[in-house]
Amino acid sequence: MTFSLGVCCDEQEIHHLAFLPPTDEVAPQNALAAEAARQLCAYLADAEFLFVLPLRPAGTPFQRRVWQQIAAIPTHHTRSYGEIAQALHNAPRAVGQACAANPYPVVVPCHRVLAAGGGLGGFARQTDGFLLNVKRWLLAHEGC
Repeated sequence: MTFSLGVCCDEQEIHHLAFLPPTDEVAPQNALAAEAARQLCAYLADAEFLFVLPLRPAGTPFQRRVWQQIAAIPTHHTRSYGEIAQALHNAPRAVGQACAANPYPVVVPCHRVLAAGGGLGGFARQTDGFLLNVKRWLLAHEGC
């Protein structure tokens, strides 16, 4: 694996997940952080794992609609920004911006959203480098 995952939460809700460069594991600070770490490790061991985590409500109404569409993409499948935009009667660029603002990557699997023609597109506001390599890894992990 070429990355680590950071979890920001309180005792009740996950606030944010982040991709980090590889680093030593840090002990969870509360029970929810420990459960999030357990579930993330389960996903990394088995792409079929389904997350059940309390996510803090975030984003605009449009972003939440995009994230709902993304969350519905099954493991081993992808959709394009255009397909999601069409389903929401909006523009692919707006969908891309909502994907970039996703505070719960992996749990809300924005890595499954690709550019037209199957290109990677961006990932977390990046179009190359570390985060695009993470997207490649996640897609390979899921057999996409």
